[in-house]
Amino acid sequence: MIELDMNQASFQTSFFQLEKAEVISVTNACKKIRQLTWEQFYQHSGFNWEWISGKEYYTFRVSDKIRVAALRKGNLLELQRIFTDHDSAYA
Repeated sequence: MIELDMNQASFQTSFFQLEKAEVISVTNACKKIRQLTWEQFYQHSGFNWEWISGKEYYTFRVSDKIRVAALRKGNLLELQRIFTDHDSAYA
């Protein structure tokens, strides 16, 4: 199972600014990720895990609107920031 680190200040700041429905989406995605192996996570078409080379982080899709920036450190997925607009994850 994948371990999550949700303690980054930038992640928490963006998490606490979300609307209720968005908090639920992020929370549900995190619950799902914790049930997966890394291989399952990488292959999961809903999460669409991808490297953002100009930003030096990965992102994954939480919903049609939300992406989360993250780094993998061993078995730990360190959540960095939440983007409430997909395009802003790439800018």
